[in-house]
Amino acid sequence: MSGSDKPTNRPQRARLGRVLLEMGLISDEELADLLTRQRAEGGRLGELLIADKRLTPEQVAQAVAKRLGVEYLSMSTPPAAELVGRLAPDVARRYLALPARRDGDGTIVVAMADPTDLTVIDDLQLLLGESIRPGLAMPEAIIAHIGVGGNVEALAAEMDADASEPVHIGEHDVAVGENDGPVIRFVNTVIARAVSEGASDIHMEPQQGELMVRFRIDGLLRAVTSVPISRGPAIISRLKVLAELDIAERRVPQDGRVAIRVGRRALDLRIATLPIVGGESVVIRILDQSNAMVDIGALGFSKLTVDRYEQAFTQMHGLVLVTGPTGSGKTSTLYATLHRLNGVERKIMTVEDPVEYRLAGVNQVQVRPKAGLTFASGLRSMLRCDPDVIMIGEVRDVETARIAVEAALTGHLVLATLHTNDAGSAIARLTEMGIEPFLITSAVRGVLAQRLVRRLCPACKEPFPEGEVSLQEIVARHSLQFERTSTTLFRARGCAECSGSGYRGRFSVAEALLMSPSIERLTLGRSSPSEIALQAQAEGMRPMLEDGLQAVIAGETSLDELTRVVH
Repeated sequence: MSGSDKPTNRPQRARLGRVLLEMGLISDEELADLLTRQRAEGGRLGELLIADKRLTPEQVAQAVAKRLGVEYLSMSTPPAAELVGRLAPDVARRYLALPARRDGDGTIVVAMADPTDLTVIDDLQLLLGESIRPGLAMPEAIIAHIGVGGNVEALAAEMDADASEPVHIGEHDVAVGENDGPVIRFVNTVIARAVSEGASDIHMEPQQGELMVRFRIDGLLRAVTSVPISRGPAIISRLKVLAELDIAERRVPQDGRVAIRVGRRALDLRIATLPIVGGESVVIRILDQSNAMVDIGALGFSKLTVDRYEQAFTQMHGLVLVTGPTGSGKTSTLYATLHRLNGVERKIMTVEDPVEYRLAGVNQVQVRPKAGLTFASGLRSMLRCDPDVIMIGEVRDVETARIAVEAALTGHLVLATLHTNDAGSAIARLTEMGIEPFLITSAVRGVLAQRLVRRLCPACKEPFPEGEVSLQEIVARHSLQFERTSTTLFRARGCAECSGSGYRGRFSVAEALLMSPSIERLTLGRSSPSEIALQAQAEGMRPMLEDGLQAVIAGETSLDELTRVVH
């Protein structure tokens, strides 16, 4: 999208802000606020929206395409090999452009990162020797399809046809070069495609004579391709070299990390191998460093939840817990909280396993049990380093819990995660771990319980009035009360923009419990989690299910998705 917001010699177009309003992506108030901030800080409107996580890069790109009067190309369907081969990979990378398809009138539609660059359009017309029409695409999506390696399926077939080729391992680079061997091009293309499709993890697993490749997108795994099992060792060796692991060791688990660039994005890959029956399994966690700089308000929480959570973590000392199962977004919430608290006047220290994102100005400690550095020992050592804020990646045992409570009672603000299903259960869990109730009431300031639900694809979601009956059943069964703003619900349909899933992206639904005199009394009396939750609701906490139903009624997600995630 570079340069897509700059003025050109073409006829005057509507401003991007006006287009975003017309598409319903922002409100008049948000636009006014953004314009004020833009005048004060500079930068482009789209960049500000992406930095604040108010919109995804794809949503901004769609708006820019509409403003420019060109087609937005998601590149979810790989271009035909015949078209990709018409443009040399180095030229495609230099121009960030690639032939996407041929229309019925013979015109070649070209995906471009900047469809306003007339010089590049003229060069492409000469190189292709045919009439072309520019369209806008994300740079990462273009890179994922450049060269012969742009098509994962084609590369898989290539390796199948030449399974005798020796392994070629060179310096890691996610750009796909035409002179690289099939193994290197396959690995690079899989990574680039995973990034372009917004995957959080890449899974490579040996199964029944083949190495299966799957992406985890919006919390669910999707099959991508497979290659002959004979190519598995070569592919896994390539990944081990990238992460500086021992390629000769296949009997024990290993894990490592590598920094890469895909287009203009700086990413970290966390690569973990595990010996299983039939070979080695590899999981690649894709970590976008920009995600560590997200503000709390950009995580998708409702305003009520954010306001209540802020009351807890903006206090000078105390224990604030973020709870939920694995994959519910707890770590992202804690990083966003640290981003809000981070300043030269505070010393912030964390103890994590693993350290997912590197935060400027924050002292981060990686747990290393084999070396004797556990959560408890690391936390105990931190207290001698004069911290103001401490973040604990996970409270796993009674010793860590006890030290966390003691730190909160001695003037530190302690942020930590805990595995419980709801906010009320967090209080009971601490009691079960052996922490005395009178210490809990003095230390705990608040508990945020959360889940991640998939957002309906705005391009294909469809009205679903029949779902009204199911909604009423849920409301009655859980005795929920909330304001109705719409009588029509929406459901997922599936289109090219969302790869047929009907969803694009995720957001948080949550409940925020604040410690109060009434809840203190219930805690001292060792009341059940349900009793604590009912009292918290009476004091203003909106239950997680009700928070999610508000999003369902607003058309942000479907009832099926909410009930899948929040039980």
